[in-house]
Amino acid sequence: MILHIVQYSAAQDSALGTCLRYIQPQDTLLLLGDGVNSLLLQKWQQALADIQISLLEQDVIARGLQTRLSQYKQLSQAEFVQYTLTHAKVITW
Repeated sequence: MILHIVQYSAAQDSALGTCLRYIQPQDTLLLLGDGVNSLLLQKWQQALADIQISLLEQDVIARGLQTRLSQYKQLSQAEFVQYTLTHAKVITW
């Protein structure tokens, strides 16, 4: 079980697309920073539909996206740390 972390928006960087080529069904994708903006684009909503996604809550709040991204699991800083400990590997894209 791998935790994949993407911190850049798909509109800015190819990290999310690259990550999707390697992510497995048992893995988790964590979007933080500008990465949370990727979920505003329909193309990426569809591409990520079958993937276990979490967002860093403070980044969602900082961008005023609480309502628009309320359907996604949002992690506190402490939960983020716990995720890194409960996954076998962590990859930052």
